[in-house]
Amino acid sequence: MGGVKDHVVMFPFMAKGHTIPLLHLAGFLSTHHHLHVTILTTAGNAPSLRRHLPSSVNLYLLPFPSSPLLPSGVESTDLLPSFSLFPAFMSATSLLRPHFHHFLHSLQLSNSIPLCLISDFFLPWTLPSCQHFNVPRLTFHGMSTFSMFITKSIITNTNKVDFKMNPLSIPGMSDSNLKVSLADLPDEVQHITDLDIPSTQFTLAAAEADDHSWGSIINSFTDLEADYSHRFQSLFPAGVRAWLIGPLSLLNNIDKTDEYDDDECLRWLNGKPKGSVVYVSFGTQAHVEREQLEEVAHGLEMAGWDYLWVVRDVSFRPPEAIGKKGKIVAWASQSAVLQHEAVGGFVSHCGWNSAFESIAAGKPLLAWPMIAEQSLNAKFLVEELGVGMRIGNVAGDQNGVVSREVVEKGVREMMADGEMRKKVEIFGRMARNAVRDGGSSSQILTDLIEELRKVADDRREEVAVAEESLVQLQRKDELVRTVA
Repeated sequence: MGGVKDHVVMFPFMAKGHTIPLLHLAGFLSTHHHLHVTILTTAGNAPSLRRHLPSSVNLYLLPFPSSPLLPSGVESTDLLPSFSLFPAFMSATSLLRPHFHHFLHSLQLSNSIPLCLISDFFLPWTLPSCQHFNVPRLTFHGMSTFSMFITKSIITNTNKVDFKMNPLSIPGMSDSNLKVSLADLPDEVQHITDLDIPSTQFTLAAAEADDHSWGSIINSFTDLEADYSHRFQSLFPAGVRAWLIGPLSLLNNIDKTDEYDDDECLRWLNGKPKGSVVYVSFGTQAHVEREQLEEVAHGLEMAGWDYLWVVRDVSFRPPEAIGKKGKIVAWASQSAVLQHEAVGGFVSHCGWNSAFESIAAGKPLLAWPMIAEQSLNAKFLVEELGVGMRIGNVAGDQNGVVSREVVEKGVREMMADGEMRKKVEIFGRMARNAVRDGGSSSQILTDLIEELRKVADDRREEVAVAEESLVQLQRKDELVRTVA
């Protein structure tokens, strides 16, 4: 089909973990569903996005607002020299609102209002413009449905939660065996009752924007999180639906060479036996102290398995005698690495995108949560799914250093646990089936597109009726003037 109703606009938050899943979706919608897809971004982020996308996906550049609090050229959270600058970065992104409004206005003038906007939840200020131009807004959180339900339930029912209890009594979780403590929650949810904290104000504003949006798309699949999907959706006003369409990493292959040579990693893996390599990555946002990195290095060597370790700190130099069993790199194409048969397990910070890629690849996890909702993800992976085991500090204590002996023990147990491996391989097959033709995620995505098309058709019909009514009124006025 052609025409303006086939246009989908995406606005990812400017962070790799938030952007990459939507790039998978954008490429798939463009090449498989033949939709016209436009991604909103800034000049500093465009080159990386362009390398990851088919030519059929368009980029529309918005000017990144200057801020005296941010270093020049920092247009992504991955480039922040310190995470303490994150609030300043968020404030700067909110200044994109008039440029976004102008973009939608230009589409209206060209009679090409899109089917929808898929907006990161970190951009709640996109909602008023969507409402003004009658564009359905779908939010994307990049979180597991379980974590989204827990946080949403607490935000929605703050007056019903006793934050001094341990574990917490969370509305909607009375029949669950999973126990959640205050320390498991993201910082902004832990302090959700303190309305003077900027992060609380933002969290509440984002939650309200979600409530007034058309729906949410979730990077998960029905057989993995059907129960929590129903619980999560029950917290929204009637008509707002959650659409589980993942794993997005399996929709479209965007793992091309970026600013680092990932082919070197894959060539290195090609020379290793099946299931013999431990993949290690703590994501792009969490700061890991040098002392902890050294303990990890020693622990990996002591465990005896080959390892591929992504270390964001390019200045890190491992201790002498470290590196005989492994390869340390600054970046790797994670999805491709996890899909490689040589990889036998993943030491992960439990960001949902990373953890879900591991599940999709059928690889068990050593769960080492650090920030945000990662402790909730770890709880779901370990206690609910049984596809990982926990390492690291207890929830809420992120200051202690995990010893090399603990790292060694955790890696050895992860690589040797046959039952855990069987479970994750089953979930991996289920994940691949979900995105195949006729699979649950594939069908839900098709249903979503058709529903959006129906909404667009209804919207156009309303406009046509209104225009026809206006014409009739004008004709009556002319007739009255003629008679007079």
